[in-house]
Amino acid sequence: MTERRSLHPLVRRLLVAFGLFCMLVVIGSFALYVLGHGRWTFGECVYMSIISITTVGFGELSQMHEVAGARFTTAALIILGLGTIAYFQSNLTALLIEGVIGVALRRNRMKKQITSLSQHVIVAGAGSTGRHVIEELVSAQTPFVVIDRNPDHLERVSEELCDGKMIFVHGDATVDSVLSAAGIERARGLVSALTHDKDNLFVTLSARSLNATMRIVAKVTEDGASPKMMKAGASSTVNPTQIGGRRMATELIRPKLNEFLDQLMRDRNQTLRLEEVVIPADSPLIGVTLGELRLRGDSHVMIVAVQRASGELVYNPDLSTKLEGGMAVIVMGEIGSVNRIQETFRPAK
Repeated sequence: MTERRSLHPLVRRLLVAFGLFCMLVVIGSFALYVLGHGRWTFGECVYMSIISITTVGFGELSQMHEVAGARFTTAALIILGLGTIAYFQSNLTALLIEGVIGVALRRNRMKKQITSLSQHVIVAGAGSTGRHVIEELVSAQTPFVVIDRNPDHLERVSEELCDGKMIFVHGDATVDSVLSAAGIERARGLVSALTHDKDNLFVTLSARSLNATMRIVAKVTEDGASPKMMKAGASSTVNPTQIGGRRMATELIRPKLNEFLDQLMRDRNQTLRLEEVVIPADSPLIGVTLGELRLRGDSHVMIVAVQRASGELVYNPDLSTKLEGGMAVIVMGEIGSVNRIQETFRPAK
């Protein structure tokens, strides 16, 4: 089934105003024709109604003064027409400003916002998968740009998830110029969440050629697509069907654990999150132990695990563990606290 689109409120009001205008013309024409008893043709009556409603006033019909009620009907049409034409003109002006001019102004504003972004995330595709990606990026307070072919869908997702403030590019993510318009050269990562594997493969190839260091996460729907996607330049792949199947089994076996993870990772009203904090190679805290950071006491952040640059993953690390360049610290805490810790780890400017 195709989704039924509702008319823009301004378009709907414009159609109502036009309908009122047509109704006045028809009523006025019939009234004058009946009052004249055939003295005037119906075409002359229509013409008289139109010039009266629009207040043009070229002149009245011949011998109108001899027909009782004809001038009264014309005066009524003029009075009612003033309101109808004013209503039509105001909605037409608003539609032009919000539709043509408004879209152009918003597009220019978004271009400026994208130009000012760096180390942001690009989401290619705002469909069923991309929508959840956007939700998580909003919750994590991560700057991002969305690319999608459907402008109406982009506007709808922006209103529903970002209060109309989402930054997006309308276009085909498989086109290099569209990726460049989203600031891919300055982005830190890209999520390719298009419907078909071949499209995600093409986006991955294009993105890797435009930014050799960014992290690329690609959606796959077929089991054999993941190795091809990795060869094309993806950093990792995600199969929503596979994850959904595992989630259903876990929901059956460990429902309380899933409930906790749902509240932790998917509840938009929750500020508590599992996050990773990567230690830059030039961080001033390299060599400092986890105990010396006093994360739990000062920032109310719990250290869950650390992953060394070699890939070794250590759960519940000892407080004597020293920070190393490239180490990722997996923490659980409020988003604001985690963001402050990330700033602490960065070198002073």
